[in-house]
Amino acid sequence: MSQTSSKNYRTFALLLLTLVYGFNFIDRQIVGILAPFIQADLELSNTQLGLLIGLAFATFYTIVAIPIAWLADRYSRVNILAIALATWSAFTALTGLANNFLQIGLARMGVGIGEAGGSPASHSIISDMYAKEERAGALGIYSMGIPLGIMAAYFATASLIGEGDVDWRRIFVILGISGVALAIIVKLVLKEPKRGAMEVGDKQLKQPPFKESLQQLLKIPAWWFMALGIAFGSFVSYAISAFQTKYLVMLDPSFDFKTLVIVLGVINGTTYAGGAFLGARITDAWGAKTIKAYGWLPAITIGICLPLSIWGFWADTVWLHLGISTALLLFLGAYLGPCFAIAQTLAPINMRAMSTALFFFILNMIALGGGPTFAGWLIDVFRGSHEDLTAIRYAMTVTSFVFIPSIICFLVVSKVLPKDWAAADARNKALSEG
Repeated sequence: MSQTSSKNYRTFALLLLTLVYGFNFIDRQIVGILAPFIQADLELSNTQLGLLIGLAFATFYTIVAIPIAWLADRYSRVNILAIALATWSAFTALTGLANNFLQIGLARMGVGIGEAGGSPASHSIISDMYAKEERAGALGIYSMGIPLGIMAAYFATASLIGEGDVDWRRIFVILGISGVALAIIVKLVLKEPKRGAMEVGDKQLKQPPFKESLQQLLKIPAWWFMALGIAFGSFVSYAISAFQTKYLVMLDPSFDFKTLVIVLGVINGTTYAGGAFLGARITDAWGAKTIKAYGWLPAITIGICLPLSIWGFWADTVWLHLGISTALLLFLGAYLGPCFAIAQTLAPINMRAMSTALFFFILNMIALGGGPTFAGWLIDVFRGSHEDLTAIRYAMTVTSFVFIPSIICFLVVSKVLPKDWAAADARNKALSEG
């Protein structure tokens, strides 16, 4: 048994990759948490704030991810991951030195370029350590890096804000330096697994040209609709993350900010993480009976998210909003594992990093680029005839209806997935025997 296939090493590597993914979301979430203070300090409009959190980051993240994934399908994924983590962490630190919209925008673009190398390499590594029957569970654990990273961002903010003072610049610098240190650890301890080990054993895989990789992936209907489904669902969740803190501060300015971020951290780290874990486990068990479960579970959970999202922004008190958000986060986390598993299992073995990059290209251009930007623009539009708090409520209500196309996409996934799953099995069998 190789070192990378032993159970203890697999568990260690998965947890380390989850930690790296957590840092990814610390660096993203911290802008939304500190939005009221960054906005006031740099005199940003809501539209500029939405661009900063959304499009400025997502454009570079998504475009750069594709060539990096092409490299990750051919060269050391561990090296690419370590370099990516060091890069986005360095730009996170530089974010704390910005003095205007242009400077902070350039810093967030740099974070996006670095983060582009994270998930394609990590997903590919995990898929070469876990068989397809375990993959949704493993990727579900990996996806817990999202809520755990968000929780850590809230906790870091609470611990670093000081007494009555929110020094947002110092928080960015400290987090950035911590990420660079983690990148060194990744390089020193993580081992490169055999590519395609779970399907083709020791057989050497030929790497196809970029154009062929793209064409093959886009011919798989279930892969395509899954990517659109998670993109539309995440469109709403990213918009919520971008403006939730701002909304709650306006809802009750007397509510202690440190208490607020601690509570938000707890519910993200428990219910969101719990949703990701349970969603992956339920899908593994349900999927053993019918492959359609990989589409049904996301459709059901996102359907529940729609009314919860709207209700939360019309809550009369901070505590009621937080209670509704607790339920919302449980269901938001549940669809992550199934989607990640589809992206990896349906992709040809020698295109897994590319599959993740294209998947995240669709996800982040629509969700991360569109969600906060659209919501921020809507808030400014509604401010023309409503007070600020009401403007946010109307904007988030409209934004929440983007959950509907997400539900439709996942229902389509449930219909077409059995055929595409069988085709992927046959393709991998041919590779192993050829």
